[in-house]
Amino acid sequence: MILTVNNLTHAYGDRPVLRGLSFDVERGAAFGILGPNGCGKSTLFRILATLLPPDAGTAVIDGAPLSGRSSAVRRKLGVIFQSSTLDGRLSVEENLIAHGHLYGLSGAPLRARVAALLEDFELAARRADRVSLLSGGLRRRVEIARALLHEPPVLLMDEASSGLDPAARRAMWAQLHRLREERNLTILFTTHLMDEAENATRLLLMSEGRALAEDAPAALKARVGGDVVVFEPAPGLSAEDLAQTLRERFALQAFALDGEARVETANGHRFLAEAMEALPGRIHAAALHRPTLEDVFVRLAGRPLEEQIHV
Repeated sequence: MILTVNNLTHAYGDRPVLRGLSFDVERGAAFGILGPNGCGKSTLFRILATLLPPDAGTAVIDGAPLSGRSSAVRRKLGVIFQSSTLDGRLSVEENLIAHGHLYGLSGAPLRARVAALLEDFELAARRADRVSLLSGGLRRRVEIARALLHEPPVLLMDEASSGLDPAARRAMWAQLHRLREERNLTILFTTHLMDEAENATRLLLMSEGRALAEDAPAALKARVGGDVVVFEPAPGLSAEDLAQTLRERFALQAFALDGEARVETANGHRFLAEAMEALPGRIHAAALHRPTLEDVFVRLAGRPLEEQIHV
């Protein structure tokens, strides 16, 4: 394992944010942490980036413990924050050179490394452009190139696609997966976006400072099983009343959530037709879909991700 987190705990005053969080990351993985804003993701990120000491617990990154010298850990990390940390007054090339100096790089080796990254990220034609004039997608490419300048084995990304449009987000992840495969780069990223979480080779679901589940995204969705059928109750009928009726009529699990009654079943199309026929006047509308990561959150936490209580 290139990264091991064991029982990390942190609180801000009397408000707990991380509650004994543990996980392992294999070398070369794209390890995602999915959870609502305020669940502790950014606190975890700050701890792993050596910006914040934990109250308890340990973490080891590529053999270097966080309790040891911060400089030893930082050399193993490329770090990308949610908000851009580029200097908009400098050019693309100047930003990379300045970052290289922070890691003791200089002269011909630094120039060669910068040139290689500019080519690798298709930024060579923009090397002299001031960063403030770049699009959000281009600025993020510059930040990734900068983070990898000193060739770290681990890339940490905190909500790195925040503010990017879907096309720019897809392009960013295509490039990240290429780097991961070519260089055996390990990527650990936090996100609250379901579609971005699908980029993980392994995904940790997090809520209120705790791990809910961990597996590949496809395996997590398979835990829901079958199809998800959602019923909107007829006017005057509550979602809980409809869920109770479904439980009694069909002897299966049904529960109310967000004003709707939800059922997970192996044959959703057949069940939907049967329910509509058996309960005339009780169902206003119905929908069917394959399980999503949102459904996994609903099953584990009892409410959608966007309704999670922030800690």
